[in-house]
Amino acid sequence: MRHSCAHVMAHAVSRLWPQAKFGIGPTVENGFYYDIALDVVLTPEDLKKIEKTMDHIIRENKPFVRQEHPVDEAIAMFEKMGQPFKVEIIKDLQTKFGAKTVSTYSEGEFTDLCRGPHVEKPSKIKAYKLTSIAGAYWRGSEKNPQLQRIYGVAFLSKEELAEYVHFLEEAKKRDHRKLGKELDLFSFQPVGPAMPFIHPKGMVVYNKLRDYVRALNFKYGFDEILTPQILDAALWKKSGHYDNYKENMFFTEVDEREFAIKPMSCPGACMVYGNSKYSYRDLPLRMAEFGFVHRYERSGVTAGMTRVRGFCQDDAHLYVTPEQIESEIGKIVRMILDTYKLFDFSDVKIFLSTRPTKRVGDDSLWDQAEAALKSTLDTLGHPYTVNPGDGAFYGPKIDFVVRDALKRGHQLGTIQLDFNLPERFDLNYTGADNAAHRPVMIHRAVLGSLERFFGILIEHTGGAFPFWLAPVQARIVPVSDAQHDFARTLRDEMRALGFRAELDDRNESMGYKTREAQKAKIPFMLVIGEREVQANEISMRKYGEQATATLPRAGVFELFQGLNDVSKHVTGLRA
Repeated sequence: MRHSCAHVMAHAVSRLWPQAKFGIGPTVENGFYYDIALDVVLTPEDLKKIEKTMDHIIRENKPFVRQEHPVDEAIAMFEKMGQPFKVEIIKDLQTKFGAKTVSTYSEGEFTDLCRGPHVEKPSKIKAYKLTSIAGAYWRGSEKNPQLQRIYGVAFLSKEELAEYVHFLEEAKKRDHRKLGKELDLFSFQPVGPAMPFIHPKGMVVYNKLRDYVRALNFKYGFDEILTPQILDAALWKKSGHYDNYKENMFFTEVDEREFAIKPMSCPGACMVYGNSKYSYRDLPLRMAEFGFVHRYERSGVTAGMTRVRGFCQDDAHLYVTPEQIESEIGKIVRMILDTYKLFDFSDVKIFLSTRPTKRVGDDSLWDQAEAALKSTLDTLGHPYTVNPGDGAFYGPKIDFVVRDALKRGHQLGTIQLDFNLPERFDLNYTGADNAAHRPVMIHRAVLGSLERFFGILIEHTGGAFPFWLAPVQARIVPVSDAQHDFARTLRDEMRALGFRAELDDRNESMGYKTREAQKAKIPFMLVIGEREVQANEISMRKYGEQATATLPRAGVFELFQGLNDVSKHVTGLRA
């Protein structure tokens, strides 16, 4: 039904703009899109026109008719129709896959190259909406023409569509790019494409995330390291990145030597391990690094904080004996699941991603690694789904996908089992038999990219961060000038106790100040009037609530101390 809706949309576009050239129009989750070359720039108003024309086509209710055509006949037909992208697709099917025939679907006067299937008639399309317009390069290459991509959704009932439209409206309100600007957390600027400038308030959140992971690492026995940003290309050839990841890397030249800005921290961790000698008694060796990495992402796929070119990963690399694999991965799984519970991600899916086509190492090593991960997951008893071919080029992995408040999935943490890099870097430890043995390497990230997690968390919370993470935890609002001294003393005392408090002593109305505090999504507004000064009390209003509560000054500090204590969320953790 959704695919048929994409066909009807293309039909409507061809009626409105007969010169349109059509690319591809696949289905996606909840809907579809179609890539179209047009000599006019489409606007949101045009989407309404297209929808109106679609309504007419659906009422006409001409059946979808499938036909098979010899390849040469189909090429001639689409050439005559002035559809070069369809001709290119047919020629590819012929040369790459040996296709001798292709199928088309016609509905009324509109015919499209399509393998189907479709519904019998357009009247089967019950509820749809065109949602947005974006740019997309033909076949994803910047060397090709840029097309206009029209997105739409379709459902089996108007009720489902209404629910989804509400979801879209909520998603717009929660968009981290919008909230990041409104809350003064970060910005993007032309001098650093797809690289965020994090502002002071954003750095509070960023550093608190890093502090949390650092405390978690300490609890689980990780030592922290730091490795260089720019390293000789010879290192990246040795690690396999040069042959398997080069298109995603930034390069430079220093003293007539080729260097690369690191896209991953693992080779640096291997250099640290290789700098010393270890015995089996020293393992597991756990090295954590907040590795700032750079990866080239095409401008068409970057997206706010969730897809950037420069970011910090909460990386860790463990060197273990084969016998320690299951135990260590079990601990990491606990680290990750505890963390998602803290951030109120209750719906977590686990995926086992196996060897990709482009990879390094012998299949025998991949067999060992995949079997070890599968055995560990089976032993832990966590349900998981196999994701064939989605592993890293150096090893299989366990990926963790969380659903946010709007039920959207995000891949965050990962555990990767690597028999290859220790081999390539000739890493050893001395076993109980006094002989040299190869350690197994485990790559681990809990939050993943801090920037990406930051963006996802903004949308998950709607910008209303939990108290311990909020850039400003309390805003103190005196009712009149007479309470300013009391309010300033309170602010200074709270800051001395480690709370992030600020004072709003502007000459504005209480209504205005209240609206401003709510707009800034500050967890607590503390109102100080004459009565509060006399009683040494504080009237508190929590973000999103109408009611106020009055507590003694000491009671407020005690409440805030409890809300600031992350340790109560994760057993044994003192952050």
